[in-house]
Amino acid sequence: MDFSLFYFANDSGTAEDDRYRLLLDGARFADEHGFHAVWTPERHFHHFGGTYPNPSVTSAAIASTTSRIKIRAGSVVAPLHHPLRVAEEWSVVDNLSHGRAGVSFASGWHATDFALDPSTYADRRTVMYERVEQVRALWRGEPVDVADGMGNPAKVRSFPPPVQAELPVWITSVGDVETFRSAGRIRAGLLTHLLGQSPDQLAEKIAEYRKAAAEASEDGWPGHVVVMVHTFLGDDNEAVRELVRPSLTDYMRSSLSLILTSDLSSEPEGPGSLDPDEIDFLVERSFEHYFNNVGLLGSVDKAKEVVARLTELGVDEIACLIDFGLPADEVLSGLTHLRRLRDACDAGDAEQDGSTSQ
Repeated sequence: MDFSLFYFANDSGTAEDDRYRLLLDGARFADEHGFHAVWTPERHFHHFGGTYPNPSVTSAAIASTTSRIKIRAGSVVAPLHHPLRVAEEWSVVDNLSHGRAGVSFASGWHATDFALDPSTYADRRTVMYERVEQVRALWRGEPVDVADGMGNPAKVRSFPPPVQAELPVWITSVGDVETFRSAGRIRAGLLTHLLGQSPDQLAEKIAEYRKAAAEASEDGWPGHVVVMVHTFLGDDNEAVRELVRPSLTDYMRSSLSLILTSDLSSEPEGPGSLDPDEIDFLVERSFEHYFNNVGLLGSVDKAKEVVARLTELGVDEIACLIDFGLPADEVLSGLTHLRRLRDACDAGDAEQDGSTSQ
């Protein structure tokens, strides 16, 4: 199991002395202590995630302060951007990082985000897959057909040339099984989470993804599955529970408020029909379920059980979401426990491999 850091802050909008300290200090810690990757998202027009409107910008900052860790977008909302712009920006990140860039692409879901390009909202899923292939082609140095400012046809290539011959690509899915299958068919990794889908459901979808990937790949490539998991570890389960409860419940409530302002809120029996007491109940129930069952929250020993379960489900990488509202110093000190967990899991894997080979 690979361990990475994932950032998706709930930004109150109040002035802060150093809004990106946790991002950069955490990335340096991960780089120095053998973690696999750092992921930053794309989020617009809302305090939930609004610290990260452009992952190529945050990734360029990470590239300048690290030396070995992979640097990834989780995600680029492909329908909002011209593929030439995506290829150009991420090639810069690839050069700054000496070949460590990777991108997960998303179709987008919140109608307000599409103020950046309203024309793509209705067909956003189809547009996403088209643009993934266009970015891949540009990355390889192939030209694309465009119209210039005079309306004349032209062919252009993106610059600068990237370091990697192929761009590492993932598709982001909130749980739709057809998206899992489609990611496998186009030989892309998969980025998902456990909010809104049970572990058993995720295992079934991963199996479908692996099947599609194997059928689409002559070399039998099995795919790569990354799961986002809220993370904070300490010495004692109950102490961690009480420490993270206020921040994580506020974080979940902010996430729900984003859903309430989306087109999903107009569905019958959807989140838009909830009153404040029902929202409180839902958030509290979600916290208890997440803390007890699927989050890397509590002691290292408790977290080992979660990692073992995710391994059984077919997960290759855990993207540890660490910036859900705790003070930066608290989060950074807690990374030492996450490193202990990673080391313990690595030791367990090595022990298992040794016993298997005997």
